Amino acid sequence: MSGHRVDAAISQRLADLALAVVVGALAVAVAAQDADTTALDHGLLVVGAAALAFYRAAPLVVLALATASGVAYVLHAHPGPLGALTVFAAVHLASQLGRRSWAAAASGIFLGAYAATGPTVHEAVEKTALLAGWFVCAVVTGLAGRNWQAYLRQTEQRALEAERTREEAALRRAGEERLRIARELHDSLTHSISIVKLQAGVAVHLARKRGEEVPPALLAIQEAGGEAMRELRATLEVLRTDEPTGTPALLVERARAAGLAVELSVTGEERALPAPLDRAVYRIVQESLTNAARHAGPAKVRVELAYGKDELTVRVEDDGAARADRPPRPGHGLTGMRERVTALGGTLRTGPREEGGFVVRAQLPLGAGESVRAEVGA
Repeated sequence: MSGHRVDAAISQRLADLALAVVVGALAVAVAAQDADTTALDHGLLVVGAAALAFYRAAPLVVLALATASGVAYVLHAHPGPLGALTVFAAVHLASQLGRRSWAAAASGIFLGAYAATGPTVHEAVEKTALLAGWFVCAVVTGLAGRNWQAYLRQTEQRALEAERTREEAALRRAGEERLRIARELHDSLTHSISIVKLQAGVAVHLARKRGEEVPPALLAIQEAGGEAMRELRATLEVLRTDEPTGTPALLVERARAAGLAVELSVTGEERALPAPLDRAVYRIVQESLTNAARHAGPAKVRVELAYGKDELTVRVEDDGAARADRPPRPGHGLTGMRERVTALGGTLRTGPREEGGFVVRAQLPLGAGESVRAEVGA
């Protein structure tokens, strides 16, 4: 975002410089048509035109300088109406920036000096009246331009506010839908799984009490019931809150405790991330480690977080059983991961490595989380 602001500032400076060059060139070209124009006259015109390049930074200084040089020029050279070009531009720009009183005062001073150059009162009034109309137009068009810019800014603000409201509504609806699904899962599955687990536990207990051998199938049902309950609780927790429950470093520690050989490396300047981006990084590492534990076999896993100037690269690779000639079929986990990355404006590459194993590589713009509020759940 900062890069866009810098580019806009440079473009603005170049536009102001171009304005000063064009006005100066026109004023000097018109003055050159008069054989009596001296180097001093050209210098006064150049000074007035050059000041226009800085009108945004110091509008009143630029207006004063352009008016003073313009007054000096008309009193010395007695030019025609086009000699007021640099002052006319300065008055218009000052009015556009909201300095209409100063612009009107500068117009009056210049017109007074211009009227003093008339050989007769009638000619002075006639010339000044024509030029006064130009200056009135300069002030009015400056005000109109200012009002138009304010209208555009207001319209843009309304559009941004409407977009923000839509995103918040979408995020709220997504949260409500997650809660509804969690309630449905809890009501429909928890009771049934609990009954199965309880009945299997009672059967195992009675068999042991009677001194009978417990059937392996019954033990498998009891163990599967307990595992199903744990998985269901974890699923319900994810549905009820989409917030991460830790950091990538904590995920690595948990994976190590579970027997997976994992190492974590962080390069670049580590920094706090916007919430959507932080969630995406956590889920990518979580899903990648889960897949490695399930499918890679006895493998070594490496997790890399590379912080760049404008981009964060998340890379998780293993040297497990995956082969390039037998690419795995993408499951729901990889699909959800890709949806998260795409929603944040990033890119994701997944697949077997040439040397064996599997790699997940996500490139995420660091500014994405500031504008993206709603994301697709995994």
